[in-house]
Amino acid sequence: MRRPELLLPASSLEVLKVAVMYGADAVYIGGEAYGLRAKAKNFSMGEIAQGIAFAHARGVKVYVTANILAHNADLAGVRGYFEELAAMEQGPDALIISDPGVFAIAREVCPGTEIHISTQANNTNYGTYRFWYAQGAKRVVSARELSLVEIREIREHIPQELEIETFVHGAMCISYSGRCLLSNYFTGRDANQGACTHPCRWKYAVVEESRPNEYLPVYENERGTFLFNSRDLCMIEHIPELLDAGIDSFKIEGRMKTALYVATVARSYRQAIDDCLQSRELYRERLPWYMDQVSDCTYRRFSTGFFFGKPSDEAQIYDNSTYVREYTYLGTIEGRNAEGLYRVEQRNKFSVGERIEVMTPGGADRNVVVRRIVDEDGRDMESAPHPKQTLFVDVGEPLEQYDILRRKEEDGEGR
Repeated sequence: MRRPELLLPASSLEVLKVAVMYGADAVYIGGEAYGLRAKAKNFSMGEIAQGIAFAHARGVKVYVTANILAHNADLAGVRGYFEELAAMEQGPDALIISDPGVFAIAREVCPGTEIHISTQANNTNYGTYRFWYAQGAKRVVSARELSLVEIREIREHIPQELEIETFVHGAMCISYSGRCLLSNYFTGRDANQGACTHPCRWKYAVVEESRPNEYLPVYENERGTFLFNSRDLCMIEHIPELLDAGIDSFKIEGRMKTALYVATVARSYRQAIDDCLQSRELYRERLPWYMDQVSDCTYRRFSTGFFFGKPSDEAQIYDNSTYVREYTYLGTIEGRNAEGLYRVEQRNKFSVGERIEVMTPGGADRNVVVRRIVDEDGRDMESAPHPKQTLFVDVGEPLEQYDILRRKEEDGEGR
């Protein structure tokens, strides 16, 4: 039985630290170019170095994405980017790549760094896995379209030292392995260069050619039809099947997500994996808790994707593009000041007298009441209305660095 790695996404240095503290074995991040999340905050070279140092000090690996489908004009910049990474005192543990030209540059410039083949390379059969292994790849990321039966067959036909990484949780793309043209067609922003505008979440209608202006009903409500809007993947109820398939790395999608999302999913999957490795009976007993936990963060209903065969219509959401949001992220505790108040960079509004929750890496979550809010100049405030404002708070009891403040939402709906 392979002990799987839990691989979490991070959009910023703050989120990387949270992922590490809440249970990640490895974190994947993007630099300011050549990754497929151009709208994420992403990391400067200095932040990449800081993130790697923070993670390595705690036994956690860091992988850097460079998985665009490169054009001619990208290649010189890719080389310079890899040269900067190679010159770091502590470089990344792996580069995630999809393009063969970029792969060749990485092999030349960063010969000591592992290369992982991105899902963007459409890795759907064991012949493809063996091809990349022969080129020097350490790991291949499965296409999301594979079933568990196919993954098990791949495991049986590839070298034992070649690792399989598979997405087990997060948003699903409507296009094959994420290689989508809709964004480029509608807005001129290329999804395969990291600039997707997510047109799969827009409203659509179906019109038959011989009946112009006559919108045909598909599954819809009064707000429109969302033909391409897929549910989110969630496999936390199927950890034993993932283990039995021989997967080496359980990957969570979400480099555009908040620290609250990453912390919630990391902690839930960490506990589920550890419990299952200890005892499958213990894992089965705690299934309701795992599902309750992952449902606490923002998501678009859940499905099991392609793991158990071709998805049915139930894998799509035709009536809306709204997230389910059980909690709102308020901020992460960063330390204390001389007065003993806790420093936090505010992410959503909260007020004095309000009851909120404290989420902790160890799972000892609790309700507290905000007793005091003070700004950087020492002035007391009744509320914290300005996003990203640095504040100092008192909630009447001790807090720890990396504790997360969140608020339970009444209706659980949001965008």
